[in-house]
Amino acid sequence: MTCPSASSVGLIFLLIGCTAAGPEPRAVRSSACQEHTNLHNRLDVVEKKVEDTVQNLEVELAALLDAIEAPKWRPLLDNTGKPTVDILEDPEQRGQS
Repeated sequence: MTCPSASSVGLIFLLIGCTAAGPEPRAVRSSACQEHTNLHNRLDVVEKKVEDTVQNLEVELAALLDAIEAPKWRPLLDNTGKPTVDILEDPEQRGQS
């Protein structure tokens, strides 16, 4: 029976170590990169939805402001020369102040 050389034993241990280590680091890195890309894609979709919602709200707000400033509402909003009423004030104290 012959004695195996040290290099043969080292090579066998190296192969066993690589096999026991699991998946290649490159495969793990690729998987992490794919997850990172997927996360960014999802965030892009959320960002787009938020931007669309804000744009819709701005349009609605502009329409409301235009409606409030319409001529038929101006007399209700014009309070020059009229005393302001504090709706949170006690009614009994309104006549005193």
